Amino acid sequence: MLQPADITPPEERRKRLIILACLWLAIAAVLITFRSVVMPFAGAALIAYLVQPLVARITRLRVGGRQIPRWVAILLIYALFFVGVYLFFIALVPQLYRELARISRDALAFANSLTPEYLQSVAQRAEAWLSGYGIPIALSNRAVEGADPSASGPHFSFAVDLAQMLKDSAARLAVLVRENLGNIVTISRTIIGGVVAGVFMVFFILMVGAFFSIDAQGIRSYFGTLIPPEYAADARVLVDRIDRSLSGVVRGQVTICLVNGVLTGIGLLVFGVKFAFLLATIATLLSLIPIFGSILSSVPIVVIALADGFQKAFAILVWIIGIHALEAYFLNPKIMGSAARIHPVIVAFSLIAGERLFGLVGALFAVPIAAVFVACFDYARLKAQPAPVIAPPNP
Repeated sequence: MLQPADITPPEERRKRLIILACLWLAIAAVLITFRSVVMPFAGAALIAYLVQPLVARITRLRVGGRQIPRWVAILLIYALFFVGVYLFFIALVPQLYRELARISRDALAFANSLTPEYLQSVAQRAEAWLSGYGIPIALSNRAVEGADPSASGPHFSFAVDLAQMLKDSAARLAVLVRENLGNIVTISRTIIGGVVAGVFMVFFILMVGAFFSIDAQGIRSYFGTLIPPEYAADARVLVDRIDRSLSGVVRGQVTICLVNGVLTGIGLLVFGVKFAFLLATIATLLSLIPIFGSILSSVPIVVIALADGFQKAFAILVWIIGIHALEAYFLNPKIMGSAARIHPVIVAFSLIAGERLFGLVGALFAVPIAAVFVACFDYARLKAQPAPVIAPPNP
């Protein structure tokens, strides 16, 4: 008896499923085997994903009655990117350099201010503060020299020749530099080599990202052939869910980190915190890592503001908390949407796992990968639920 044209025999269907499952396992085995080189290609895929909306808008435009090709749209986007990098360097890098030079000058001035007399005055003030709480600890040389050995009760003293200690420390540092001069040269070469390799890797990732973006339709069609036709509808729904979740996490997080950096810079300038441009740049970059990045970027801001007074530190802390509240209650729902929300516990777990496996780069990619897994997990969970029973209408 002949089978209808639209019905696949069970043996052929089982054979096809086995072959496709083996192909997917082969892809997974290659990715696991060469996991040390996966990150650059993952970065290129993320870049292609980020620029996809811009590429789609540009290719819809017509010039002379013809659509703009995808490769032209990508070249335009890359040109705008490099123009933005150039403007950043000529506008902000000099300011960042001046702030780094100011940090060096302040550190040198602070080191020069650590004279024995100054340290003794600090020790005496600490003694007075401790004495107010009934803690009899002698920290300054004057207190130790004037202490009465016959005094009853417990007595603690700590006497240090500060001038000699500083002199010995400077001598040991000079000896250490002379002994490790060869290592310093080696480290310098390693740093220069790392910078060159980093620049090369950036251009490599941009090039691969351009290839991904140009041939995006072909890549999607190829992976579509790895899906059995009977599961094509489910695959399209799953891809749509992944796209909604990933677009919120990736594009939303990039947008939020830029907003965070701008608002942080405004607050630093308004409250007169030192090194405003440097701290705002650090806040922008660290905001790419959810939760932990915001916390890490807030610590140096508050510490530097605290050097100018408790009121300034408290004011900038309130400003930072306000920025995070704006992100949590307004920007995240508006930009990311409900489909991209991931529980903070999952975010924390993915960040720690990514950092342990691939370091800082793994932490940057952890949340997007977690978003894909969460979308797949939720879709499978919903598919496993029993279909709702519809009660027949009452006669």
